[in-house]
Amino acid sequence: MASFKISPSLASVPLIKLQESLLELESAEVDYLHFDVEDGVFVPVMTLGTKIIADLRPLTKLPFDVHLMVQDPEWLIPEVINAGADRVAVHYEACPYPRRVLRGIHELGAVPGVAINPATPLPDLSYLAPYLAYLIILTTEPEGPDCPFLPEVLSKLTQKQADPYLQSLEWVVDGGVDQDNVQQVLKAGADTVVVGRYAFKGGRIHHNIKQLRAAVKE
Repeated sequence: MASFKISPSLASVPLIKLQESLLELESAEVDYLHFDVEDGVFVPVMTLGTKIIADLRPLTKLPFDVHLMVQDPEWLIPEVINAGADRVAVHYEACPYPRRVLRGIHELGAVPGVAINPATPLPDLSYLAPYLAYLIILTTEPEGPDCPFLPEVLSKLTQKQADPYLQSLEWVVDGGVDQDNVQQVLKAGADTVVVGRYAFKGGRIHHNIKQLRAAVKE
């Protein structure tokens, strides 16, 4: 199976262990650090704010993968990029003019992405070229601390098979990914997985990331 990238979600880290966890993630050679920035309006939770991006930026060279779960996010984009975001994804459902927003991200020097909620059918994205670089497919809803993985949502990834433009994008699956389903996620067509609770389970970050990679080789 082809190699894949891992983007651990820092929303799952106890804040008191943030710097310690960051060092262990570097040791585990993950590909990105994933930040969920929420407004409590677009999504009914609030975990990390923008300050944490700036505070952690001097501590690592890992790319910062910022997922804005924010209604009308355009105003916030310069702040998160100035804080150190390398990649910024906005929600298709939250942007009346997504091409304009993605172009703004690109012009500020970050990689633009679009996130899509489980209930949202995959729209026609071709008009977002040349700005759209990656797509986040959400495979959980914010039901609680143990949001279940929704395998049915992976059917969206199969749509890229007949579309050269969709094949050119990086496909990210975010939500409930662990060693039991990562093979299924990658076979569906994911290039990158966002890993939250599983990555930090039991405080054994290095072990968990190793197990995730091993599950793909089985």
